[in-house]
Amino acid sequence: MNRGEHMDTYKKIIFADSAGNSRAPMAAELLKEYTMKVPIDIQARGIVVLFPEPLNQKAEAVLISNGITLENYMSSQLEEEDFAKDTLIIVMGSSDRQKVLDLFKNAILENVQVLTELVGDELEIMDPYGGTLQAYGLCYETLSKSIKKLAAMLNSSL
Repeated sequence: MNRGEHMDTYKKIIFADSAGNSRAPMAAELLKEYTMKVPIDIQARGIVVLFPEPLNQKAEAVLISNGITLENYMSSQLEEEDFAKDTLIIVMGSSDRQKVLDLFKNAILENVQVLTELVGDELEIMDPYGGTLQAYGLCYETLSKSIKKLAAMLNSSL
């Protein structure tokens, strides 16, 4: 898929990261902050979720400090049923993309995209897991820039 091509065909966007408790929910909440020209179901999942976990405390602190409250969030596993022609799965890095394609037989190659590649950014979204609050803040800032571009792409393709 070329950048921005067929963006108008998606009814659902699922952000996926390793455990589904920091980058994916932050990205989903950031995109929900934008007004979409058509309704899009925006969700977050983990690629490998052994058991549901609440939002990472540092990710939550960064969201709150930026005026976003995400209450009662629990991570959930990306499932075979999540893959459909009208669903875009957005991952944080190329290794995540490969893992999704390897793990899920229903994964549609062109519907599994790396966020930064999709919007034309150079660097992948780093995983702040185990890092400082500052690392989560930096991750949020990077996500914020890429999500702004994604929202513009979604709205301009309509």
